[in-house]
Amino acid sequence: MDWDWVNVTDYFYRIKWVDIGIAIAIFLLFHIFRKVFTRYIFKLIVRFSKKTPTDIFTNLLLAFEKPLRTFFIIVGTYVALIYLPVRPDVMLTLEKVYGSSIILLVGWGLYNFTAENSSLFMRMFNHIDEDEEKSMLIPFLSKGLRFLVIALTLTIVLGVWDIQITGLVAGLGLGGLAFALAAQDTVSNFFGGVIIITEKPFQKGDWIETPTVTGVVEDITFRSTKIRTFADSVVTVPNSTLANEPITNWAQMGKRRITFSLGVTYSTPKEKLETVARKIEKALREHEEVHQDLILVRFSEFNSSSLDIFIYFFTNTIMWGEWLRVKEDINFIIMKILEEEGVSVAFPSRSLYIEKPDTGHTLLQNEDKSNEA
Repeated sequence: MDWDWVNVTDYFYRIKWVDIGIAIAIFLLFHIFRKVFTRYIFKLIVRFSKKTPTDIFTNLLLAFEKPLRTFFIIVGTYVALIYLPVRPDVMLTLEKVYGSSIILLVGWGLYNFTAENSSLFMRMFNHIDEDEEKSMLIPFLSKGLRFLVIALTLTIVLGVWDIQITGLVAGLGLGGLAFALAAQDTVSNFFGGVIIITEKPFQKGDWIETPTVTGVVEDITFRSTKIRTFADSVVTVPNSTLANEPITNWAQMGKRRITFSLGVTYSTPKEKLETVARKIEKALREHEEVHQDLILVRFSEFNSSSLDIFIYFFTNTIMWGEWLRVKEDINFIIMKILEEEGVSVAFPSRSLYIEKPDTGHTLLQNEDKSNEA
């Protein structure tokens, strides 16, 4: 608008006081209707919306409550101004201001609707039981959606004012490309964190083993996972690394395995060997801390220096300290059975033969005087 002060003064002198009074009355009428609407009509609509099966519509109404209050002020001002004799170029500018205001109000409502406590996210992640995982995912998605709402709102407003954003978008595209290349590792770690949180191969407190690290998970973030090793050190592993490695979650064991071979001497009679195997199996069957689904005690093979009894079973506990205690108790029971039956545990031994020209082969028995332990 190219108005000089003379034209402006002349314009205001030509406006009738009656028109000004009607314009003010129109504005006040909208202001009164705003109060009535927000106090009674809006609350009534919200009350009815709460009876619907979903609460998304209610949250949407509440998100647009403040924008609606401002909407009546903007509409009242616009209607009051267009009632006055306005020049065409001023009217064009007024329409752009009004259109921009409505767009900003819609953006404001959507910005409120994408808040972290919105039912939009609560329904989206209602299948996730862990509050800690929700506290990580929801804030990120909320910020991302809010950024998109702001960007789209500003883009539409600039379009209303005929501001060319092609160059700006191109510049942002080049800048975004450079940023994406620089932040490639960060992005991959973020998506690795999303995979870990959604698929849940492990949780806080789980004992896991990977080709990279073994230990107990202490913390999971979008960038990395902190694992306390059994040497009591903390290792921070990028999520992109964990997401691409095989992960053994020992914490998800329902029972923990114990397996070993018990070697006895070759001098053990068959009856003694069979008795020892059956007694060990019976002791395992009667042990209250041994899982009873699968217990194997069998004479398995003739080894180079021993007769091997294969022992295979599980403990009820999966905790390492308790598992070691149960394993120790079983070992003491096996030692007692061997003592009762007079059976000795074998150790690796070797017999050496020396050839003599006059008597042939002679066994050198002093190499290993005993094959017992």
